[in-house]
Amino acid sequence: MPDADVLVIGAGAAGIAAARALVAAGRSVLVLEARDRVGGRAWTIDTPEGAFDAGASWLHSGRTNPLTPLARGLGVTLADHDALGDEITFVGPRRASPAEVAARDAAQAGFYAHVKAAGPGPRGVPIPTGPWGPTIAAWAGDLISAAPLAAIDLHDFTANALDPPNLLPEGGFGHLVARLGGGLPIRLSCPVTALDWSGPGVVAQTAAGPVTAKHAIVTLPTPLLLDFAFSPPLPVPQQAAAEALPLGLLTKVLLPAAGADRLDVVPFSVVDRQIAPGETLVTFLLWPFGQPHALGFVGGPVAWALADQPPSATIALMRAEIAARFGARGESAFDWGRAIVTDWGRDPWSRGAYSHARPGQAAARGVLGTPLDAARRVILAGEACHPTLAGTVGGAWESGLRAAAMITG
Repeated sequence: MPDADVLVIGAGAAGIAAARALVAAGRSVLVLEARDRVGGRAWTIDTPEGAFDAGASWLHSGRTNPLTPLARGLGVTLADHDALGDEITFVGPRRASPAEVAARDAAQAGFYAHVKAAGPGPRGVPIPTGPWGPTIAAWAGDLISAAPLAAIDLHDFTANALDPPNLLPEGGFGHLVARLGGGLPIRLSCPVTALDWSGPGVVAQTAAGPVTAKHAIVTLPTPLLLDFAFSPPLPVPQQAAAEALPLGLLTKVLLPAAGADRLDVVPFSVVDRQIAPGETLVTFLLWPFGQPHALGFVGGPVAWALADQPPSATIALMRAEIAARFGARGESAFDWGRAIVTDWGRDPWSRGAYSHARPGQAAARGVLGTPLDAARRVILAGEACHPTLAGTVGGAWESGLRAAAMITG
């Protein structure tokens, strides 16, 4: 007898969603998770200054996000970030004038209108030009997509444009996902080293011995899929799709407040600046939920380069950016010695933040989510499989539900 009807590899959002759906359908399930915690790339760290979402932070497209009703059903407060705080943009050492802000907004609207009007055919995302072009490109690419625009397929970019509202769960997104996994049969610190699907079912190899099941749902990020020991090997279409969907990198830094100075900035405010070609855009979210900390963000190639250096290099970048905008007052507002830098690029169970499609590879997401065989013994799931919510917890969740539905009928 198999150990379970369905084996789920990975206890992130996709794995939890799949397991919940399978249990509800009366199937026996076993979830194997390599980490010593659930949630995957949704991870909340509790600090003296409040909850720090080291991974996913927002419920994007909040009106249709499948996690919105689940969060509210658990009594979690969802803050509409788009309606809170200020967006503070600096031009050099000063705040942008109303005319400069209007020019930026018009340039940004023009960029997205141009992208959406593009016709069919494989291509990368066009790079915006003009005085605000580098800033818009860095926001849309390095920060939102975790990769430069030139590396991203145009049609995948437009298909995965995120609609408002963007909702922040109070208490941490990682804690929300962990609560949704409560009561499921999950084995932590149990990495799967190989999956044999050559027979009528599947056999997973773990340090504790083999685990057998009729089906397996594999929720590994694409870099891990490419190195995972499938037997028979991952079919060529899914192999090519995983290669076409690499993970970008977004690094987040928790900046604890050093005292009572809040820099005359209201909670939930976003602080950015106009950059010139070749400069790095670093952005900040100040005082979320009124908590005494700020969050710093840097993404794309600069984040990858910093991942190869000690955390102090990233902290130094954040400190310089704060000083450029708020001067010595800004530097003294934070306790730099207690800053926390995320490390998703070197995390062995993720090796990046979230996926993007290479130019010309928009169809790869659908291919990746196709069962490996007609018997649906092995199905891949995760944010990289979702055609319109890629890179989000909501997308991972829906892909897990879809994988479970392929098994239950």
